[in-house]
Amino acid sequence: MKKTQKTNKEKESNTKTRTKESEIFASCSFSSLGLHSTLSEQLQERLGFEAPTLVQAQAIPVILSGRHVYPFLSYFSAVSSFVVVLRSLIGECTRLVNAETGSGKTIAYLAPIIHYLQGYNPRIERSHGTCGMFYAFNGMCLCLSFFMNKLKIDMFMIALVLVPTRELCLQVYEILQKLLHRFHWIVPGYVMGGENRNKEKARLRKGISILIATPGRLLDHLKNTSSFVHTNLRWIIFDEADRILELGFGKDIEEILDLLGSRANESVEKGKSSEFQRQNLLLSATLNEKVNHLSKISLENPVMIGLDNMKMQPDSSVNQTGSLGSDVDEDLDYSIKSVNSSSGDYRLPAQLVQRFVKVPCGSRLAVLLSILKHLFEREASQKVVVFFSTCDAVDFHYMLLSEFQWSPYLQFEEELKQMFLKCKTFRLHGNMKQEDRRTTFSAFKTEKSALLVSTDVAARGLDFPKVRCIIQYDSPGEASEYVHRVGRTARLGERGESLLFLQPIEVDYLQDLEKHGVSLTEYPLLKIIDSFPLHSQMHRVKKFVSLESHPWVVSLQRELESYISAEPKIKKQAKDAFCSWVRAYTAHRGDLKQIFMVKKLHLGHVAKSFALREQPSLVGKTFQNQSKKRKRDLKQKQKGLFKKRKVASKT
Repeated sequence: MKKTQKTNKEKESNTKTRTKESEIFASCSFSSLGLHSTLSEQLQERLGFEAPTLVQAQAIPVILSGRHVYPFLSYFSAVSSFVVVLRSLIGECTRLVNAETGSGKTIAYLAPIIHYLQGYNPRIERSHGTCGMFYAFNGMCLCLSFFMNKLKIDMFMIALVLVPTRELCLQVYEILQKLLHRFHWIVPGYVMGGENRNKEKARLRKGISILIATPGRLLDHLKNTSSFVHTNLRWIIFDEADRILELGFGKDIEEILDLLGSRANESVEKGKSSEFQRQNLLLSATLNEKVNHLSKISLENPVMIGLDNMKMQPDSSVNQTGSLGSDVDEDLDYSIKSVNSSSGDYRLPAQLVQRFVKVPCGSRLAVLLSILKHLFEREASQKVVVFFSTCDAVDFHYMLLSEFQWSPYLQFEEELKQMFLKCKTFRLHGNMKQEDRRTTFSAFKTEKSALLVSTDVAARGLDFPKVRCIIQYDSPGEASEYVHRVGRTARLGERGESLLFLQPIEVDYLQDLEKHGVSLTEYPLLKIIDSFPLHSQMHRVKKFVSLESHPWVVSLQRELESYISAEPKIKKQAKDAFCSWVRAYTAHRGDLKQIFMVKKLHLGHVAKSFALREQPSLVGKTFQNQSKKRKRDLKQKQKGLFKKRKVASKT
């Protein structure tokens, strides 16, 4: 009881603190923060920022002050909050700033760089670029040298932004273009996987002042493009640093830092003068041992932007080795400890309505289509994003939602059939061709009404305007990923909804979310299902009728199964999606394994959720064969090792 009272008092205190800070910065303008007046006008005219958000009001002056910065901008898992703890270079004074996802963190680090570049005299030119780079890395944000010392410097300031995904790279580039509309002499550019490498080399050769890049392609150019000069590099920013490392770019980042000469203390060791000092920025959604190690090798005495309501404590679950490819670095020079992501509250926008729906496995597909139909008929002009766990699942549902037709009147009359969903449908996942990903990203942003089916590639950092609803059809796993996903809606004060699908055996997941301060209410599913007419007549269902036996659900499921069985192409896609879904379900980690247990699944019902009529033993034949093959290969490998050891012992 005492603990609960204490927690409530702490929450009230934090709320009052945030309210006071909001009041203080409500009257701020970008000009009052120190930004050039023309740049301030661009922020208003081109990007619609009438005044700085709270996170911008806190971060911009710190970056302009010229300090090395470690902005741990934890927008806890995308939508929760940007919690910024400023740790003074001198002393232990801290300041907390909270800002929800969609609060403009990209502007918070781009605006100060543009402010410096536009004010350089004489003007910066193309020939001075592609020496410094601005890396936009989605997932972690490293704010490496964001300003020059107040010394007479002959070399121009150039910036690099590193980002984790191609979509984030394009998004940051688009924002840059808008901000640089009146600063035409500052040239932005990007390099990323999937693009024509020769065209990128040509752009680099001409000169780029601010470069946005994904790690793999950047490393490729650093090693193999002789015209790629980086001697003028002044700023390096790692955006979404934790996500970059999660995607396995740890070793690439270390190589990049070595090639750029950007490791901490490296300039001192090489005897470089202070005029070459860089300002560094690191942004991360979560703080773990890999991010800690990266901060140690790239930052010196940083201003800490940390966490609110989170205990800084070591994570005992990691192995102790000392590189970005590993999970630990115990003794950081400035005592940054890892944060256990399972503790602490994730704050979400007040205007976000969060709900869950409990659906039996075999009825999941019919219920999903019904909810989507209801959403688009209720409000024609809106955007909806549905998250799936695998690329195969995205491909299957995209094909189904784009092509499925049925007759709401007479079930078997072909001439009366019409599209079940009357909206534009898009898909997005990591296995798509680059051109298709680019087209989808751009088209969905500009559409007024559309549906996007995607994997978690769209869950981090991407800003899709006017997204009204987020549906998490497959569980996100950790609570932080849940928050990242719902962060695609309710941005910059706009209202939004989120809906989480759960099977009856998975309802304990709600308790896991509640541990982090995330509470969901139940979606009125039966009320929605009852609203659909069946064969031109409203059906009256007794209250005790279960969801699986509801006439609408039964009829729709029958139609879906008939459609799948009659179309060989989509049937094969459904089987692939089934197999990959089962594999993904087994991949949950830690305590979540006790909630999402494959042993509790009825595979026949899982097959039904992909509108398959076959027995799961037939549907999952490929999956079973692959498992047997892996076991055989493992046994053969073990036998081979045993024979080698036996021969070695004899010799």
